Amino acid sequence: MEEMNFERARFNMVEQQVRPWTVLDGDVLRVLRTLPREHFVPEMYRRLAYSDTRIPLGHGQSMMAPVVEGRMLQGLELHPDDQALEIGTGSGFLTAGLAQLARSVESVDIYEDFTRTAGERLRALDISNVTLATGDAAQGWENGRQYDAIVLTGAVPEVPESYRYALRPGGRLIAIIGDRDRPIMEAVQIVRTGAEEWSSESLLETWVEPLVNAARPARFQF
Repeated sequence: MEEMNFERARFNMVEQQVRPWTVLDGDVLRVLRTLPREHFVPEMYRRLAYSDTRIPLGHGQSMMAPVVEGRMLQGLELHPDDQALEIGTGSGFLTAGLAQLARSVESVDIYEDFTRTAGERLRALDISNVTLATGDAAQGWENGRQYDAIVLTGAVPEVPESYRYALRPGGRLIAIIGDRDRPIMEAVQIVRTGAEEWSSESLLETWVEPLVNAARPARFQF
């Protein structure tokens, strides 16, 4: 695909893939229409940047399909003053989307090269409201802060309790719940409704790679 076609491909992605998957939030659609997804895709896969598929990133990880990214951004219900936390920076594309919708974003990845490359991509687009860190955040990211929005971009068998408590009252968390051995996982929105109360709503069925070092559920042994 030539560079001159990326704008058309981006438009088609939104109108033919994302919008039909009930991503109707105007701000989210604006971000997906304008953010150059090809800028975040490994060079060898740039022609697939706007395809309805996961794209390999290395380390056994992949970039989520655009429809899943759109539903996750919509489910976070971001406001311009929100502080967001992303666990699993990956390509940096979802990070950039969060940065367009929230006041600030903190993003963590276990792979240093993902963190470094995402930083380079974000700086090239003059996105400056993101703080990147490298570390293992599978069980939590203990920095004493609370956030308006949290997203876990890798699957977990259940949401670590520490992330529930890292939400401010009214804060939203998006996670994909499931086991790598099962063909279907469930993306859920969790809202902190009180000091010790949370509500949960199913958003969609999908499949993504598990979050590295996420605890696996114990299996009964005969």
